[in-house]
Parts: sequence; structure tokens; C-alpha cells
Amino acid sequence: MEHQRQYVGIDLHRRRSVIVRINDDGEVLETVRVVNDPLQLALAMANAGQDPEVALEATYGWYWAADLLQAEGAHVHLVHPLGLHWDSRRVKNDVLDATELARRLSRSDLPEAWIAPPELRELRELVRYRAKLVALRISAKAQVHAVMAKLGILPPLDDMFGPGGQKLLDEMAFEGAYAIRIASLRDLLEIYGRELAMIERAVARRLRGHTGYRAVQAISGVGPVMASIFVAEIGDVSRFHSAGHLCSWAGLTPTHRESDTKVTRGHITKQGSNLVRWAAIEAVACYHGGAPIAPSYARVAARRGAMIARVAAARKLLCLVYYGLRDGEIRCLAEAAG
Repeated sequence: MEHQRQYVGIDLHRRRSVIVRINDDGEVLETVRVVNDPLQLALAMANAGQDPEVALEATYGWYWAADLLQAEGAHVHLVHPLGLHWDSRRVKNDVLDATELARRLSRSDLPEAWIAPPELRELRELVRYRAKLVALRISAKAQVHAVMAKLGILPPLDDMFGPGGQKLLDEMAFEGAYAIRIASLRDLLEIYGRELAMIERAVARRLRGHTGYRAVQAISGVGPVMASIFVAEIGDVSRFHSAGHLCSWAGLTPTHRESDTKVTRGHITKQGSNLVRWAAIEAVACYHGGAPIAPSYARVAARRGAMIARVAAARKLLCLVYYGLRDGEIRCLAEAAG
């Protein structure tokens, strides 16, 4: 008897998950609820036969489940939750979700996401953690300024956290709860600075010898930090057919609404990697992308304003990043330098 392929939908949660198996005819073979334990998941998948097709949403903490399923021989399809449009369903529960995942998988009708390899996920962990630490450091600095404002103290320097500013903070007469808070915030800032340096060294070690990492730093405004974000978040750039596809994935392309003869293009979609989008826009803030991009920035700024020009310049910069990661060089910059 010919082996019939099975399709498995897994509605993954933090503590428990629902697994639904169906056959080629769409018949539900089994519905089971398991505790999120590697052994329990492996035992539940044993009934799916050899090389089952498995659909798994890219939800909170999906790494361990995808790795386990692949190790057990399953063909894992990571599903992008936004593409499912389940918020419009009248009835939604775990069993229905898992069943729908399996049925759509059997029809090849799933909005799939890319499963990054484990080593790239580790690099992303470091890059994203650095971004979190920077946000915490910015918050701590803002809190110091807030305490000073409550006491009517104007900051005598633009940077109160350099050597000169630290000396001034030492001399300020904070008392009571304000003194405790300022001392605590300054301790935290010292810790954040130390941890950021440690993370940056770890990222630099992992990217040593990466040709794309070096290539994208030839772009004006892109240094080691921005380059590490592009490398970690974009990953295998060959999965994008063109630079335009990369810009669309990063949420830097305008929305498009078309009906009959009416076409409306609005603001950028902002769907995709927030970190890549932020890095691209931040990189053009000072130098406007350098020689290949700055003239275009000036034209758009004169016609539509600086904010729209920055987004347009960021889109062009991300195109250069695409070629740098794909080819290991950016030819227009190399030719200009030569």
C-alpha cells in the first residue's frame, strides 16, 4: 500500500500546543493537545510517519519546536501570522487554528516565513539585545534629565554623560530620594556601557571575515553597528529576488490600493523588520547616503519635505546594502573610489 503523505498543523503556545494531522484527502486523522516538552512533542509526531509536512506559526518561542521537528525529519513550514488574516473569523480556537494550518498547508496556501539557521539566530540575539540595551541607556539618561528638571537645574552641557558632565553631576547637590535615584541611574549607565562593549566585541568576532559586512560599510553613514544589523536581520540575501523585494520586506515601500481605474499609493507599509527599517533611515540622517543618494535626497526634500526624502533615501540605501551583501562589493561605490 502506497504511503500517504500527512500534513500537520501545530498551534504553538507558551505552555501547551494543539497538533492536528490530516491526509491528502483532507480527512482529520488525529487531534491531540500536548504539554510543551520536547519529548511529548516528539512522541506526538511519531504517528505522522516519515517526512511529514508541518506548519508552525512564527509565534513567541518557536525556535525549539522548529529545531526539534527538523531533527525528527519533518519538513517544517514557518507561517507568518499576519498573512493568515484570522482576526476576521467568527470562531477562533486552538483546534480550528491547527486544523486550518494543516488544510492550507496541503493546498500550498500558506504565507511562509524564512527559517533562519541557528547560527544566524544567535547573531540576531546579540544584535537585538544590543538594541534593547541602547534603549535602556537612553531611558536612564532621560530620567537623569527629568530629575534635574524637577529641581530646576538646567544642564550646563549638551552631553551630561561625558567626562565633563560626570564631574558636574558629582558636584550637584541632590538630596534625599533624588540623590538615591541619580546614584542608581548613574550605576545603571555604567553597567549598560560595560555590557554594550561586551556585546559589540562578541558581534565583531562573529562577523570577522564576512565579506558583506565589510562591503556595506563603504556606504556613507553605515558603520559596524548598522552593518551588523543588516547582516543579522536580512540573513541570506539570495532569498530576495531583487533589491526591491528586500525594500518591500523591510516595510519601506508604499501601500498600494487598486480598484478598477483608481490606484492609491499611501505611506510606507512598516511591515517587516523594525530594526532594518530604523537602521536604514538612521544611516541617511547625517550624510543622506553619500554621493550616490544625496542628489536624489535633495530633489525629494525640495519637493516633498525632509521626512519623505529620508525615507526615499533609506530605500535607496537598502538597495545598495542588497548588492553589498549579494556580491561582496558595491560596484557604484568602488567605481567612484577608483
